[in-house]
Amino acid sequence: MNPALRMLTLTLAVAALVTFSAGAQEIKDRPVFGRTDPAHFKDAPNAHGGAGVFRYMELIPGDAMKTNFLFIHRGVMPAKTGIGEHLHRTMEEMYIIYDGRAQFTVNGRTAELPARSLVLCPAGSSHGIYNDTDKQIEWMNVGVGMMKGKYDSIEYGDDLTKAKVESPVPFLWANLDRTLLNPVSNAHGGKGTLLFRRVWANDSFKTSWFFVDHCLLPPGTSIGYHQHGDIEEIYYIVSGKGLSTVNGVTFAVQAGDAIPCRLMDSHGIYNNSDEDLEVLVNCVAAEKGVNKKGQEWGADLSKRTVTTETPLVVSK
Repeated sequence: MNPALRMLTLTLAVAALVTFSAGAQEIKDRPVFGRTDPAHFKDAPNAHGGAGVFRYMELIPGDAMKTNFLFIHRGVMPAKTGIGEHLHRTMEEMYIIYDGRAQFTVNGRTAELPARSLVLCPAGSSHGIYNDTDKQIEWMNVGVGMMKGKYDSIEYGDDLTKAKVESPVPFLWANLDRTLLNPVSNAHGGKGTLLFRRVWANDSFKTSWFFVDHCLLPPGTSIGYHQHGDIEEIYYIVSGKGLSTVNGVTFAVQAGDAIPCRLMDSHGIYNNSDEDLEVLVNCVAAEKGVNKKGQEWGADLSKRTVTTETPLVVSK
């Protein structure tokens, strides 16, 4: 082969590995994601001594991440079922319901909360949940450990069906209330103005959980392509659909998907649809409280299209 032609061929081959000309980031790891699929739900009878049988799947396992993420579970809680009161000493959880209402218990005190409520269950605090209604509810929980892969549980033997409901709510909780969101323009170099709220920050947690954010991306807006070196994020799609890009691979996402953005992963998300894209972001730091300045790649992702390569589905 002509030396000049050989050099041109090599140059083009190398260029094909580059995700963007702005901020040359090479593809190092094939991205992964979890997709909620009721066909994969499994029965969990009397979970932690709870009532009845609720159903769930592991949406993101801990071994998909490099920090102390333990899991994201996604499932449904049929009428008159729940998770009994229990305690973790080396981890903390967040329980979320997306519709209906439920009775949440933290440290022996119970409150009834509406749809789209989140409850933080700190390490060392007993907790549980019960669906006292006649309808099935959509449920999720997120777990973060003090040590990588460490899970522990102490059972209280209370199914919470007879818990006394209090008002006002006697523990830390929040709601995915869109009226509390604030406008943010060009997030991480993204396109347009999205709506944002930091639900809980680092000081709310005992583990290296760093923050929980609630975001709403109107049609045509994005969180720009960027990279963190010492924190990991998981984007959970609450509603809507769009395009996620991780390490140069762009793929379609929809409600019920969870997209891990691991240490050093370049990532962002674009709403290419005609409806709002609602995202819940969970972030865990490699070291508690540490978040050094990351890298902005200067791409708003609005020109990206689905790539030939697809992410690996890790949900089970």
